[in-house]
Amino acid sequence: MQGFAGFMWLLSMALIVFSGFALLDAATRREDAYRAADKKTKPFWLIILALAFVVNLIFNILSFLPIIGLIATIVYMVDVRPALRGLPGGGRTRKGGSSSDGPYGPYNGNR
Repeated sequence: MQGFAGFMWLLSMALIVFSGFALLDAATRREDAYRAADKKTKPFWLIILALAFVVNLIFNILSFLPIIGLIATIVYMVDVRPALRGLPGGGRTRKGGSSSDGPYGPYNGNR
């Protein structure tokens, strides 16, 4: 019985890491990338994935709530994340840059 409990603990830790990774990945994507990929909004996915992460922290894996959270995390990882990564720049937030930067580089006003 102790082996089963150890396996369930490892499975629970794997779910926490998986949902945490998905939450961090969703948080680092640009808001407009979700619209460009024709997916739900960034706040929607952040709320869903944060709930999945908290549920995985609180509840036992044998409960149905972590399974629902796992399904939501899998949907993000299999459907939304590849669509965001397929966009130019991978949908990631940019560091630096200018407010005059366009999609193909800086706009200099025909100078």
